[in-house]
Amino acid sequence: MTTEVTKPKNGGLRTIVIASAAGTTFEWYDFFIFGTLTATIAQNFYAGLNDTLATIAALATFAVGFIARPLGALVFGHIGDKKGRKGTFLYTILVMGLATIAIGLLPTYKQVGPIAPILLIALRVIQGFALGGEYGGAAIYVAEHAPANKRGAYTGWIQTSAAFGLISALLIILVTRKTINNDAAFNDWGWRIPFIVSAGLLIVSVYIRAKTAESPAFKALHEQGQIAKSPLSEIFTRWRNLKGMLIALFGFMTAQGVVWYTAFFYTQIFLTSIVKLDPALKDTLIMGMTLVSSLLYVTFASLSDRIGRKPVVIFGMMLACLTFFPGFQMLMKFGNPDLEAAQTANPVYVVANPAQCTFQFDLFATAQFTSPCDLAKSIVTGVGTPYTNRADVSAGEAASIHIGDEVISVPSGKGLDKAGIKALKAKASGEVKAALKAAGYPDKADPKKVNAWAMFAVLCVFAVACTALYGPMASLLVEMFPTRVRYTAMSLPYNIGTGWFGGLQPVLSFAMVAASGNIYFGLWYPVATGLIAAAVSLLFLKETRGRDLNSIE
Repeated sequence: MTTEVTKPKNGGLRTIVIASAAGTTFEWYDFFIFGTLTATIAQNFYAGLNDTLATIAALATFAVGFIARPLGALVFGHIGDKKGRKGTFLYTILVMGLATIAIGLLPTYKQVGPIAPILLIALRVIQGFALGGEYGGAAIYVAEHAPANKRGAYTGWIQTSAAFGLISALLIILVTRKTINNDAAFNDWGWRIPFIVSAGLLIVSVYIRAKTAESPAFKALHEQGQIAKSPLSEIFTRWRNLKGMLIALFGFMTAQGVVWYTAFFYTQIFLTSIVKLDPALKDTLIMGMTLVSSLLYVTFASLSDRIGRKPVVIFGMMLACLTFFPGFQMLMKFGNPDLEAAQTANPVYVVANPAQCTFQFDLFATAQFTSPCDLAKSIVTGVGTPYTNRADVSAGEAASIHIGDEVISVPSGKGLDKAGIKALKAKASGEVKAALKAAGYPDKADPKKVNAWAMFAVLCVFAVACTALYGPMASLLVEMFPTRVRYTAMSLPYNIGTGWFGGLQPVLSFAMVAASGNIYFGLWYPVATGLIAAAVSLLFLKETRGRDLNSIE
């Protein structure tokens, strides 16, 4: 059935875009604070673990928020399709904002022990649950108001809100660091300020959204009595809707998730933990990259209004797949040339019986790895150093770490309690650090030798790939599903792709690096995912540009 709707005039449409984008910017700000402060979160909430495991645990906690997003998509999508768009994304922003403020007030591990990470994880789940319903509501709200020939351009501002949210998060963190001017104080209590500041942003965002009216498409559907009785049933029992969700998920949403988080979040982990760049410089580079991206989202979204959604998103996927490996290698070369030289002159080798080696992916940091091989790999990775595996079936109950002329023996931890394993690792880590220093490995990047502009250029290439893929995304998703089930149908693939595939990218890629010793090995995850998605899009994705949203059945 075709439903007649009345489109707002340009002035009213601008207000709608501002209201939707402003609220979404705030929600992304809340979510991105956590990702940017991963290292500090690790210190405060996982103090009982070594640096590497603490980072992995903090990244896993970050990922937990994404895992909860599809549930939020189901709940809020159902409400949005049954009760309306406006009220639903007003609820999501309230839940998200209150959870973020609460994180800033949490006690740390030193204060209350294991209760601290438990509370943190619970609040991350709430954050992810709320964000699962936010994006779909904002994108649909704008798309159902916008003219068909400019739908990409207007919804592009919703995509840009992610950049504005990240810029706001980075800016406030940077200002806080500069104001406190003491790394120890910032890591102790200053990290709370960006979370608590969100209280003021929440008030402004709620006020703006409360002033908007209901979507005309949903309003017309409601007046004609055509509201879906069971959106979920209509999605999963009607092949057209289910097929659309599968194509959206595997054709571009999985790629969007891993590409975006590789470019904007994994780069931060790589620059801090591997390249050992100064945190303030890292934040400045990422903020500059994000500023560039804020202009490109709308540019590529508008381009998709002219040449189509499909060619633009496939271009973004392929550009990412082709540039991630050489790009990250250049980040190392330009960021820490002394470290690259040391790795070439005196590479690190882990010699062990391969039968004793396991893949140390421990999402919740509860497993105990005691074999000589696992311990040796954990120790080397714990000091942020890449290594090469050398299989030796005769290694027996010991492994060894070779750095230049130095050989550090690592015995088995079998039979030791946690304190014994910790002591074993501490002793071997001290010997490894001393050997690395003697071999010319720098503790951190030399600011005088950092080529920041070259690094910025590399990051901008990543930004082009991300924005070409993400810019047209809102209009593409909205145009694939009928009004009756649009909120739920587009929110599910979006949040599974972004949440499960994208949210797990940092922790999975970092664990792949820790297991292999190759600092670039984790990039195979986004590259392989992107190539698969590009193939699915080429074969199955149909062009949707200019489609009448009210006649999709």
